[in-house]
Amino acid sequence: MRLKLWLAAATISLSAIQAIAQTPPKTFEFDGQQLLRLREQPNSPAVKAALAEADSAMHAGPFTVTAKPQAPPSGDKHDYMSLARYFWPNPATPNHLPYVRRDGQSNPQIQSIPDHEYLFKMEEAVHALALGYVLTGREEYAARATLLLRAWFLDPKTKMNPNLQYAQAVLGVNGGRGRGILDARGLPDVTDAVAMIEGSKSWTAVDDDGIRGWFNDYYTWLTKSDNGRDEADAKNNHASWYDFQAVGIALFLGRQGDARAMLLAARTRRIAPQIDADGKQPLELGRTKSFGYSVFNLEALMRLADYGAAVGVDLWKYQAPGGGSIRAALDYLIPFALNKERWSHEDITGFNGDELRLPLLQAAARFHEPAYLAAADRLKGKETAEMLILRSRVAP
Repeated sequence: MRLKLWLAAATISLSAIQAIAQTPPKTFEFDGQQLLRLREQPNSPAVKAALAEADSAMHAGPFTVTAKPQAPPSGDKHDYMSLARYFWPNPATPNHLPYVRRDGQSNPQIQSIPDHEYLFKMEEAVHALALGYVLTGREEYAARATLLLRAWFLDPKTKMNPNLQYAQAVLGVNGGRGRGILDARGLPDVTDAVAMIEGSKSWTAVDDDGIRGWFNDYYTWLTKSDNGRDEADAKNNHASWYDFQAVGIALFLGRQGDARAMLLAARTRRIAPQIDADGKQPLELGRTKSFGYSVFNLEALMRLADYGAAVGVDLWKYQAPGGGSIRAALDYLIPFALNKERWSHEDITGFNGDELRLPLLQAAARFHEPAYLAAADRLKGKETAEMLILRSRVAP
């Protein structure tokens, strides 16, 4: 009798494992079904690239906000802190305050506070490990991702408080500002990573409840705080990345109504005022690194548009009354990226058409346009796992 019960339990357990293996992860960045198909193609370039990144991430971190040498104005090292990238000591005052803006010129002093660097590295590593796990089922990837997530979000000794109140401070002016929210534009990659490791042994129900609680508190701060509202009211790429971050977190938390409302509003609050009928993005063209920022904003709008499928809002094909659209913005940039036309706007660090490669692959996947794929192939760049996965959806 005991043997029969044991065999029955073993059968149930095996069935449960098989069911988990065949259940598409509830990600918003990737197509879950496509990830399962790639899992059956271990020798494909996309899977090999993903595993190379996952293997590298096995040695990353753990990263924490409490590792910085000084505390923010709150006195609490658990509060995230960073300095504004383009602000420098004032040469006209004895104490060099208030700092003054030099657009496009990064002040090396920002490296003295590592929170921004560590946040980026944590997001990148967790996402790579989670993707490696979902493509292979190898538990060590999920275990390492779990370790990094616990250190940044859950461990009482090291976790980050759920706010960016002290991000991108301008010394002599403020202790932090709404524009600092851009630092955390990669947080939706973290929520997608959580979705990818949910079926693992390493990621527990306690972990899941804890991180959802953290993101719920952060979402409240993001949408209700003065800094959050200030960033939501921005006009350029800051606003686009704010929407990407807020919508991604809303979807993770099951707030589909919030996500849909923000996506619908993005048509008139982001695309219409940011993109002209000919595809120019005036607010980005006015920057000292005009091509790079045009691509940067376009990438945010494209990633935001990817979320629309979850709530029935199509930003990919939306055309504003004035004629602006995501596709128009891309088409405007292509001839410059391919050196068919000369870029005449300011670019203090030098023009780099290769920056358009990822948006071209994103558009190729969404519009099923071989010409975009061909254009991407003419540009140089690192073949990251994300690029190869996008390519696999449109390659002939």
